[in-house]
Amino acid sequence: MPQIWMTYDELATLSGCSAAEARVLALHLSLDRRKSRDGNTRVKLDFALTTRFFETIREGEFGVDDAITALRETHRQMSGGFTSGQQSFRRGVA
Repeated sequence: MPQIWMTYDELATLSGCSAAEARVLALHLSLDRRKSRDGNTRVKLDFALTTRFFETIREGEFGVDDAITALRETHRQMSGGFTSGQQSFRRGVA
């Protein structure tokens, strides 16, 4: 089962509630929480919420291929990946 981590705002969108209510939901469900390097707290979705997340992707306006592309782009951004336009950040390049 994949691990899906969401901010309280993202969980609120998924659950149809406010961010404050999503935080209470996360506490009530005893979801794992972790402070990310970007300063946001994220919660790991349980099986039921992960299922709901995948259902929203299937029902969404874009297809699964677009969702995979979006996830890969998010992973690249979060892992500090570089694009060819960011040459100046590489070691030894002025």
